[in-house]
Amino acid sequence: MQQEKTSAVLLPENTQKIIFLTAAAITLLPIVTPPVALLLGFALAQTSGNPFPAVTPRITHWLLQGSIIGMGFGMNVHAAMKAGSEGFLFTITAIAGTLLTGAVLGRLLGIDKKTAHLISCGTAICGGSAIAAIAPVMKAGEKQVSVALGIIFLLNALALFIFPAIGHGLHLSQQQFGLWSAIAIHDTSSVIGAANKYGEEALQIATTVKLSRALWIVPVAFITTLLFKTDTGKIKIPWFIGVFILAMLLNTWVPLFQTIGPLFVKSAKTGLSLTLFLIGTHLSREALRGIGRKPLIHGVLLWVLISVGTLLAICCFV
Repeated sequence: MQQEKTSAVLLPENTQKIIFLTAAAITLLPIVTPPVALLLGFALAQTSGNPFPAVTPRITHWLLQGSIIGMGFGMNVHAAMKAGSEGFLFTITAIAGTLLTGAVLGRLLGIDKKTAHLISCGTAICGGSAIAAIAPVMKAGEKQVSVALGIIFLLNALALFIFPAIGHGLHLSQQQFGLWSAIAIHDTSSVIGAANKYGEEALQIATTVKLSRALWIVPVAFITTLLFKTDTGKIKIPWFIGVFILAMLLNTWVPLFQTIGPLFVKSAKTGLSLTLFLIGTHLSREALRGIGRKPLIHGVLLWVLISVGTLLAICCFV
């Protein structure tokens, strides 16, 4: 997604940088939750803007992966395997249903096939990461990628606030909410942020199921080459999931890591707040205006359908 240096308020560059760095430092405070950090970033995008648009996407990418690995030091392998096995059937059903529904909605709304497929992949698997992995495989254009990412980022921001409220309103258990957020929220950052707000057990289940869902990037990428008749090219495999698993193994069986693990987890949660702040800074007015009405309708309808369908299934069978 090409980032442009834009701002709603014209300020000297040095002033913009000071405001940005001060806001980023505030997100590191223990009292700042991930949703608040996201709102702070969004508010900055609407006012003084992001003075580092070329750098922050890379920082966000590595910071999120590091935060996920840090979360692994607070998890037990046995509990993670149990959560993963319970979410396996829901994950497969949700991915297949989302891709098929997305293709049908795209045709009904008259959206170009590649944009519809990118939105569907982002909704079905792991948001921006899936779009970034699938786009080169299908030779998507810059505008198509930008629109899909804009929609996913916007809906992720909404999910961070909507999902915990619905979960509490429906009295979902920690297990139910963990599964639901892992399957129905797009990006890993918002999944972890919403589940962390709901409870520790929900956080562990959501993180495990979400990362196992991310592995479906590989088979979906191969399916994409068949659908769009393109060369396979390079498929980005989320390597950090392997390090996350290693962190769980160390926390489960090495006493030293059981002692220092909470420090890694605390640092990971702080890193997540900063990650969401950085994501929020890219939700500028220009980025939101560039999405387009039909693709936005496609993304919202697909998200609502998968969210409601998954919620009903989890309430019935979990």
